[in-house]
Amino acid sequence: MDKDNERRREQRLRYYWPVWFAEDFGRALSQGQMVDISSSGAAFTCYAENGCPHPGQHITARFSVPRYGSDDSFDMASFTRSVHVCRVDHVSSFIRRVAVQFAEPLPFKPGEQIEDDVEMQQELESAEV
Repeated sequence: MDKDNERRREQRLRYYWPVWFAEDFGRALSQGQMVDISSSGAAFTCYAENGCPHPGQHITARFSVPRYGSDDSFDMASFTRSVHVCRVDHVSSFIRRVAVQFAEPLPFKPGEQIEDDVEMQQELESAEV
């Protein structure tokens, strides 16, 4: 990808984990598969059926994100967020890729947490001298 055309403010974490979404969580939920995520938004795929969101729609999404530790371990942190559907791309006749923006950002940057841990460890080690 050409860095000059990159508009993202932070690195995204690419992973494949279920995401559940609906316009109203009191009704039937649809399932998708997370593609990538940042602290302010995400992209997931879903079937191109009646439950697939459309651009401009506001939905609620429930998903989990890996939180990495400095020892290469990780736990899954679960979130429920109101989201705005920014774009829906046609992947195939059966699959759509949905790009969303969170109404409330995540409390960490999923794609930058390993780098953040390394920087934090280096700062701690330099402070011990």
